[in-house]
Amino acid sequence: MSVIEVLAEACGPEHVWEAGPGDRVDGVPAGWVVAPGTAEEVSGVLRAAAAAGLSIVPSGAGTKLDWGLPPAHVDILMDLGRMSGVLDHEPDELTATVAAGTPMRALRAHLLRKGQRIPLDVASPGATLGGVLATNEAGPLRHRFGTPRDLVAGVRVALDEGSLERQLDGHDLARHICGSFGTLGVITEATVRLEPMPSARAWVVRPVSTPREVQQLTEALVGSSLGAAAIEADLPGGTGRPAELAALFEGSRAGSAARAEGAAHLLGGGASVEHTPPDWWGRYPFDADDVALKIWGQPSELFAVVYALRDAAGIPVPVRGSVGAGIAHVALPATVPPERLAGMLTAARTVLLARGGGGCTLLRAPADLRELVETYGPGRLSDATVRLKLALDPEERMAPGRLPTC
Repeated sequence: MSVIEVLAEACGPEHVWEAGPGDRVDGVPAGWVVAPGTAEEVSGVLRAAAAAGLSIVPSGAGTKLDWGLPPAHVDILMDLGRMSGVLDHEPDELTATVAAGTPMRALRAHLLRKGQRIPLDVASPGATLGGVLATNEAGPLRHRFGTPRDLVAGVRVALDEGSLERQLDGHDLARHICGSFGTLGVITEATVRLEPMPSARAWVVRPVSTPREVQQLTEALVGSSLGAAAIEADLPGGTGRPAELAALFEGSRAGSAARAEGAAHLLGGGASVEHTPPDWWGRYPFDADDVALKIWGQPSELFAVVYALRDAAGIPVPVRGSVGAGIAHVALPATVPPERLAGMLTAARTVLLARGGGGCTLLRAPADLRELVETYGPGRLSDATVRLKLALDPEERMAPGRLPTC
């Protein structure tokens, strides 16, 4: 039988087709597209692919398919959009089991009816739960609640040879699969921890002038007893907008208002209490055509990285992110010369290494730039990750050429 006939046996002929010009992963064309509707159909596709020696790249809404390294090749692009819905919700236990292809918007709407939420306020429009987990994507609330690795209680994963697993001896499968970028298996469902919706929210916004000032004010907030749910900074570079630091306070109406007022007094310098977030809150600083970097390290050391990036670039660069958690994103024009980009990456990684550790990842860039610079930097993969990859995907059929990222 032909490849398309074998795949059709796994998930139905109407859900398999030869890839078209738009079926690409970071510029790499796919051979076929499959859209399984159940975990068992995912398993069947993986078995068929393994028998034929074909590679697979899973996709949710495709909002982050161009993040990280491009795959070496894509024989089968697996669209998980049909696998959507809340499979089980235990409001009293504050957990929900959700199909991987469920849009985050739909999940939020379902939980809101019960007065609950999943504290993953990601910036990717239209993202699915599976895509958020696979990239370990988080938003401002990571300051209080952490990343997907901290919020996933369990997963069901289809592995290379087609088995469906919830646990692996000696490995925390739920934690390892977050940030795996499809390189370990296909997430079919996940059980996530929930939180009650807060009664009220208030933001404190303060203008800032330098990265050093951001660091000092952030340390003051973190060291206080005010309990910010998120602390974000926006340093727009040469765009003409003012730089700002903002903090979110949640809880009862009276409690959140009182803590926000306390934070405004602590920060001084024209800080104001707002009932809505600033326009930039929870958004990436880069657009679809920009080069995108992610930096992470000790919160107290991010300011030094920003200065190093500015020095290497020769101009201020837009930086935005969760400064209280030590994570930020950087936007650069796609026209940045490769030698300058390489210099910026080297400068950021050198500063982070000298100041307690961290990293700088080239999330996204045009192919000609990416070929000339190092995406992750030295020492990117832990021994445990390497061993798990070899154990689960020895033939490197799952997103070949890609690597897990932070």
